[in-house]
Amino acid sequence: MGWAALVVAIVLGLCVGGALATGRIDEGLEVMWGDGRGSVSPDGNVMTLSLDRTSGSGWRSRNTYLFARVDLQIKLVANNSAGTVTTCYLMSEGEWDIHDEVDLEFLGNVTGQPYTLHTNVFANGTGGKEQQFHLWFDPTTDFHTYSIVWTSQHILVLVDGTPIREVKNHADKGIPYPSWQRMRLYGSLWNADDWATQGGRVKTDWSQAPFVAQYRNFTASSSAPVGYDQEMDANAQQAMRWARDNYMVYDYCADGKRFTQGFPPECYMP
Repeated sequence: MGWAALVVAIVLGLCVGGALATGRIDEGLEVMWGDGRGSVSPDGNVMTLSLDRTSGSGWRSRNTYLFARVDLQIKLVANNSAGTVTTCYLMSEGEWDIHDEVDLEFLGNVTGQPYTLHTNVFANGTGGKEQQFHLWFDPTTDFHTYSIVWTSQHILVLVDGTPIREVKNHADKGIPYPSWQRMRLYGSLWNADDWATQGGRVKTDWSQAPFVAQYRNFTASSSAPVGYDQEMDANAQQAMRWARDNYMVYDYCADGKRFTQGFPPECYMP
């Protein structure tokens, strides 16, 4: 199977069993903070977040989920986005010490340099499972689809239908996994120039403000995509290997300077 056909097959597989994007985006998402910096287009299709020196902005889903697939199209901050972070993440609403979270954070950069997609998973308050990726396209010129598939078996992160990360449920081996707390979807645009771009060495250029990110075509479904509810098929595994071999730039399971006494146990599990 050629690469183009492979991607089409994966995208079609993702659409089966999912919810279609219908109606206004603010029927599913609501602006939560930002003092007017978050808005919805008059036709209801696009939610815009902005960031200036005073404040960023954010939204949340109107519903919570216990296992779900969520898809959202995002157009990221263009040009010099250094210091900015655009997010889309699932998070539980109970006690912070035992919270669950699945993070997608897009770390801005100076003009011409690639964005970094920072991913992390927290379970029962334990995180530290960072993996980072560059993207194989310019995420600022058009909308692209970012997806989280969360089932009792695994968590998948996908970009335009291509799996880039899988976190399996190894709770039976003592590894915490998000499985009992409902989570809500959140999004935000905020300033994090103390760490976001090149480890904080490059600061936000406020002369470029306001910074703007846009979201559209939000869907959420408790029906997992056919073929991804239990495990990925061979085509999906091949696509994920391609993405990780070519675009993963950090993996906590390969950071020997951080884990001098050995990697976390899940790093050795298939």
